[in-house]
Amino acid sequence: MPLPDGAHSPGGVYRGARGGGHTNRTFVFDDGRCAARQPGAGDGGRGDGALLDTASLKMSDLDSELVPLPPRYRFRDLLLGDQSFQNDDRVQVEFYVNENTFKERLKLFFIKNQRSSLRIRLLNFSLKLLTCLLYIVRVLLDDPALGIGCWGCPKQNYTFNESSSEINWAPILWVERKTALWATQVTVAAVSFLETTLLTYLSYKGNIWEQIFRVAFVLEMINTLPFIITIFWPPLRNLFIPVFLNCWLAKHALENMINDFHRAILRTQSAMFNQVLILFCTLLCLVFTGTCGIQHLERAGGNLSLLTSFYFCIVTFSTVGYGDVTPKIWPSQLLVAIMICVALVVLPLQFEELVYLWMERQKSGGNYSRHRAQTEKHVILCVSSLKIDLLMDFLNEFYAHPRLQDYYVVILCPTEMDIQVRRVLQIPLWSQRVIYLQGSALKDQDLMRAKMDNGEACFILSSRNEVDRTAADHQTILRAWAVKDFAPNCPLYVQILKPENKFHVKFAEHVVCEEECKYAMLALSCICPATPTLITLLVHTSRGQEGQDSPEQWQRMYGRCSGNEVYHIRMGDSKFFREYEGKSFTYAAFHAHKKYGVCLIGLKREESKSILLNPGPRHILAASDTCFYINITKEENSAFIFKQEEKQKKKGFAGQGLYEGSSRLPVHSIIASMGTVAMDLQNTECQPAQSGGGSGGSKLALPTENGSGSRRPSIAPVLEVADSSTLLPCDLLSDQSEDEMTPSDEEGLSVVEYVKGYPPNSPYIGSSPTLCHLLPVKAPFCCLRLDKGCKHNSYEDAKAYGFKNRLIIVSAETAGNGLYNFIVPLRAYYRPRRELNPIVLLLDNRPDHHFLEAICCFPMVYYMEGSVDNLDSLLQCGIIYADNLVVVDKESTMSAKEDYMADAKTIVNVQTMFRLFPSLSITTELTHPSNMRFMQFRAKDSYSLALSRLEKRERENGSNLAFMFRLPFAAGRVFSISMLDTLLYQSFVKDYMIPITRLLLGLDTTPGSGYLCAMKVTEDDLWIRTYGRLFQKLCSSSAEIPIGIYRTESHVFSSSESQVSVSVEHHEETREAQGPWGSRAGTGGGGHTVGGGSAERPLLRRKSLPWARRLSRKGTRHTGKAAAEEISQQRLRLHQRSERQELSELVKNRMKHLGLPTTGYEDVANLTASDVMNRVNLGYLQDEMNDQQNTLSYVLINPPPDTRLEPNDIVYLIRSDPLAHVASSSRSRKSSCSNKLASCNPETRDETQF
Repeated sequence: MPLPDGAHSPGGVYRGARGGGHTNRTFVFDDGRCAARQPGAGDGGRGDGALLDTASLKMSDLDSELVPLPPRYRFRDLLLGDQSFQNDDRVQVEFYVNENTFKERLKLFFIKNQRSSLRIRLLNFSLKLLTCLLYIVRVLLDDPALGIGCWGCPKQNYTFNESSSEINWAPILWVERKTALWATQVTVAAVSFLETTLLTYLSYKGNIWEQIFRVAFVLEMINTLPFIITIFWPPLRNLFIPVFLNCWLAKHALENMINDFHRAILRTQSAMFNQVLILFCTLLCLVFTGTCGIQHLERAGGNLSLLTSFYFCIVTFSTVGYGDVTPKIWPSQLLVAIMICVALVVLPLQFEELVYLWMERQKSGGNYSRHRAQTEKHVILCVSSLKIDLLMDFLNEFYAHPRLQDYYVVILCPTEMDIQVRRVLQIPLWSQRVIYLQGSALKDQDLMRAKMDNGEACFILSSRNEVDRTAADHQTILRAWAVKDFAPNCPLYVQILKPENKFHVKFAEHVVCEEECKYAMLALSCICPATPTLITLLVHTSRGQEGQDSPEQWQRMYGRCSGNEVYHIRMGDSKFFREYEGKSFTYAAFHAHKKYGVCLIGLKREESKSILLNPGPRHILAASDTCFYINITKEENSAFIFKQEEKQKKKGFAGQGLYEGSSRLPVHSIIASMGTVAMDLQNTECQPAQSGGGSGGSKLALPTENGSGSRRPSIAPVLEVADSSTLLPCDLLSDQSEDEMTPSDEEGLSVVEYVKGYPPNSPYIGSSPTLCHLLPVKAPFCCLRLDKGCKHNSYEDAKAYGFKNRLIIVSAETAGNGLYNFIVPLRAYYRPRRELNPIVLLLDNRPDHHFLEAICCFPMVYYMEGSVDNLDSLLQCGIIYADNLVVVDKESTMSAKEDYMADAKTIVNVQTMFRLFPSLSITTELTHPSNMRFMQFRAKDSYSLALSRLEKRERENGSNLAFMFRLPFAAGRVFSISMLDTLLYQSFVKDYMIPITRLLLGLDTTPGSGYLCAMKVTEDDLWIRTYGRLFQKLCSSSAEIPIGIYRTESHVFSSSESQVSVSVEHHEETREAQGPWGSRAGTGGGGHTVGGGSAERPLLRRKSLPWARRLSRKGTRHTGKAAAEEISQQRLRLHQRSERQELSELVKNRMKHLGLPTTGYEDVANLTASDVMNRVNLGYLQDEMNDQQNTLSYVLINPPPDTRLEPNDIVYLIRSDPLAHVASSSRSRKSSCSNKLASCNPETRDETQF
């Protein structure tokens, strides 16, 4: 870098002087040996000073002169004999930015400088166009009939004789040129000649012949030298000169001018535009050259006009060839042949280049125009590789919202578009709204192409099919950083795979961590069945019209309820909730559901950023609150219709359910003409819940004052303002140590006291702190190994531990940090201690020290090395003592050579476990959602084939949830994380969806916010009859908000009904329950009933048997099979039973080989009727019982109030936070709870008992 003027360097003073087109630099040394010299003094302008290239000279800028040396250094120099400090003479050295010669200055102006060069080329282009225009003017003014000859010579007339073969060359050689026109042409020619000569001289690089024989130079000489010669030889002024050839020089100048223009403005125009322009200019030059050449040559023939010649060229080059105009003499015919040959050579080359650029542009995608970006709205989707499933999920979910129909989607992907994606983007529905750009988010040039700075949002998705998911996250993080650096104001929506990488993108507006959500969802599915299905339906956009044309009642009900989504509205602006201002949250939730059919689940204060789910009856609604509710559509799209006649009519049959009057429930709006339930509100004094007769004081206990006679029992009203004396959940606020763990006398096991606190060690940064059940002292790492004893205990199998509750087994490849989120929801403080299930982690690889450090504080959490495809590993981890098995998709199998084959091993392994352990509830994660049809696969299942046809029909109708009717998905037994991609997409319109989902899954715990749980409806609870009355009962007794039902039905085909009767009645007289390890009887509620204790299980057997008998008798009425057919069916049953016995013997032999006790394993061939119903409740009934019998389990989100309750329905609840008011009213709470517990039956303290 050159020094500024007057600045010192270590050896002298730097001086500079600027001149036109160059810069002089002076540097003066301190030895006085040379003086400054000016350039040009006898050295050809170079000067005697030393000339250096400043491009290779690096100096630092100095702001002032250097301080003189201190005296001590001067004295030292004097002693050493250096006298240079006494001489103050300096040497001047000159530096030039450019060579200080006249040629270099001209080259800088005409060639190197972009702006001046652009002006020169623009002048040259204008001159060439002017010469072509002057030629046309000369042709129009020239008339050969007036005579032909040289300038100053007598004119002669010539006539064309077609019969003669001789050609008169005079009309070709001579033309008539006016004096003014000649002067103008001579002037233009002289300027062009001088410019060409100068540029040739400046471009000379040692080979003069290369410059002379260039095509452009030759054409220039042909069109300019003859005009200059006519100045000195006047008779040649009428000589014909082919000036029309200047069109090719104009084309060449236009190309150079465009290049200079791009260099001057520092922007790059599309190569496709340049190529199209060149092709157009080439065609124009060919036509213009042919027109002018044929017109001039035909002066000696047919004397064609300029317009006629142009017509002939167009007809000829377009290969039409009418034949009405033809050249008469051979020179013009030769010219036509030459022009056709040139066109056949030049045009294909141009078209080939154009097609090549077009294909490359198709690969790279071109640009998103800045004008469109400024006038239209667009979002950018950044992905590593674009698959058709991901693309369609994004487009269907994004454009499902009406206000996004005018948005453009710009896809930025570094890979080339595959065939399937290309085929989809060519569909007119997407081709006008989706733009594919091949490029990288790390390049600013590609971000400019996508107009990232003008985008409304940027979605950055991770490649979940990568073998190294950590590397995929690293790529996502870099993309997020690059986008934030380039466009700081563009909102980011980022998807991260592993939770430990989440804090790197915390600056993004919305972040979804895949493994966090996945493991929390799978954990909740062990205690709240079908949680993955519930969440998936909530975060998908649906019309609620799926399955409405089906003859199956459950499909119509299930499809209609799947249209419910979460919406928000300001309470003061809402017709749903405006009338409940100043009322309690529970009161507003019940009455809004009763009146309008909407389910109020949470709210957000105006002054707070936190969303609270079910804040409880103590929360008083204000007009500024933002309400979040579940409904088929938002309130703004609703029509309010009030029909008094229908209301009076509905009061007459309030007890009839949805199945008896489905025609009364049209799917048209969210408004609750869905049925207003008449409720008996007599005896509604505010009084605490009393212990009933048969329910042991549960929340759904039958009131004793209305329990007799034909009169319908009444339900206590929901209070407008909460009365603390009537709230049941006070036991959850107090110490639960009295009823949580009371060891029986027959058990000699020592009781380990648990404490409630926050986990001391989090495996990753960014995990939300959750109050959990913890061990008082961390367990040693050796004690966490289930299958190996240590010095602290000698247990080597699950049986030896003597767990009171059934196991939950998780099969995963590695102990990733996301697995921590599976444990936390199952150990949260609001889970009663007596309901905590032991958790066994079945891992392919040994967990590391950090993970063990994070889980050693949780009670009853163990791990074991093994694989889910190994029967020995499953038996050692205690699968025969488990109620739930969660099979997590392995990272190493997520990618396969053939698409959709990544799940092959998982599906086959799970199918094997279904046969070996038929009563086990298995939840499976798959990579591809389309593979869920292979779960519980039966080759001759006509009902599954019917569901497949229904799925295809729904997909053709444009449904985003075509797979929802697959039985495994409806039952919540299969899950794919790609189903949750829509959660990130919906956040663009609903920015509250991610926080609400995290609260439901227990990933975030906001003080005062409730949590998701479930309860089971038994036959003793059917006095409530309808979902609306259940809503009132829960709101009035325990302030819980129900949001849906998990329903299980038996679906029997006619060919198998008698077989079901034989199977069920054959097992009625079987062995009784032998405790938690002896029999499967009563385990149906273990994974789903929040309070499923051992006291309920005998009752469950007694309830399930009559139901099974009713089903079998109902089937027998419809079949009417003969005795011979019954005998054949019994033979088939015996054959199937022998197969089951073989499986049973296989399992027992492996257990004996491993040294495991076989007393806990039931013979599959001896399943009891209660076991059958348990299997029904879990949503499974495999080939072991009956090939033709199916059980249907499905989720009903926010069903209508008059929906009938069925036995074994599981109700999803949002329970209020039991610690919400501890800090403010701890003393009053303790006193009220103690008074209440003294007056109530002790069993009423257990809120989860029904």
